[in-house]
Amino acid sequence: MASALREPLRVAVMVSGRGSNLQALLNSADAPDSPASIGLVVSNVPNVQALERAKVAGIRTEVVPHRDFDSREAFEREMSDVLESASPDIICQAGFMRILTPWFIERWNGRLINIHPSLLPAFPGLKTHERALEAGVRVHGCTVHMVRSEVDSGPIIGQAAVPVLPNDDPDSLAERVLQAEHRLYPTCLKLIAEGKVQIGSDSVFLATDLCDERQVLLNPAAV
Repeated sequence: MASALREPLRVAVMVSGRGSNLQALLNSADAPDSPASIGLVVSNVPNVQALERAKVAGIRTEVVPHRDFDSREAFEREMSDVLESASPDIICQAGFMRILTPWFIERWNGRLINIHPSLLPAFPGLKTHERALEAGVRVHGCTVHMVRSEVDSGPIIGQAAVPVLPNDDPDSLAERVLQAEHRLYPTCLKLIAEGKVQIGSDSVFLATDLCDERQVLLNPAAV
């Protein structure tokens, strides 16, 4: 529970599509004791489901269509101005399908986080589930991390692991990982808002009581 002296963490969310991770963040922020408050959802694509989810939740929405701009830099400067209007402490990318320039990342350095569907540093980039199956890994998952200029390379805030089953295909594995994402992202945001995760410009520090040395995931399970 947030301290009575701690103001709610001001959060903005960047989206491009369905917004299932956005919905998980909205559900968590809607709790009476939530230490985070989502004040803005901004999309680079008009009329996506994520915007409808935000409107239903009573959250301000903005659209900055990237196709309306002659350059990535012009688009990102407009996006940055829109974000600035919400004075966010943290910006969450939740299915935002644009690679950001170093200028934007530096502008929001230490305040920009993302969720990726793999256990980074394994399988950065696209088609993570196909690549995990091809590699024959027995454990897959997702990662919440700070955003850096190199794609999917920033310091890790939290991870969630799921087993890879013998009959998995990319779709079934993706669904299992997505369910983990819906738990991990709100958890990480809540811990940041509570001051239990300290985000620096180039590092992440976790409170020692957040980590359990006894937890082990075995796949296949021991008999």
